[in-house]
Amino acid sequence: MDADNKICGREPDSQFVELAVEVFGMLADATRIRIILALRDGELPVNQLADLVHKSPASVSQHLAKMRLGRLVTTRQEGTRVYYRLENEHARQLVADAIFQAEHSLGGTPRHHHTESADNH
Repeated sequence: MDADNKICGREPDSQFVELAVEVFGMLADATRIRIILALRDGELPVNQLADLVHKSPASVSQHLAKMRLGRLVTTRQEGTRVYYRLENEHARQLVADAIFQAEHSLGGTPRHHHTESADNH
C-alpha cells in the first residue's frame, strides 16, 4: 500500500509536490479558470471561448498557449480553425473542487450539497 501511495505521488515527500505547485500556479488566474469551465463539456475554437469568457481572442490565445505548455489543454485542427479541449479530466475536477471549496468559504450549506450530482454545475 505504501508503495502505491509513493508511485501516485500522495506522500508529503513526493517528487510531484513541486509539480503540483506549478499546476496550482497555472490555475491561479480567473481567465484560465473560466476557460476550463467553458471547455468542461467539449472542444471549442478560440473565438467562441473568447465570447464565453468575455475576453479578446488575442488574450484567450495567450492563456491557451500557456495552458498548452502546462498540458492542461490540447488542440485539434480542422482546416484553418483550431479547437481546444481539456487534456484530461483532472483540470476540470481541480477547478470544480476549488469552486466547491470557495462555496464553503461563504458559510452555510454550499449549493453543491443541495444537489444529487455536483457535476451538473
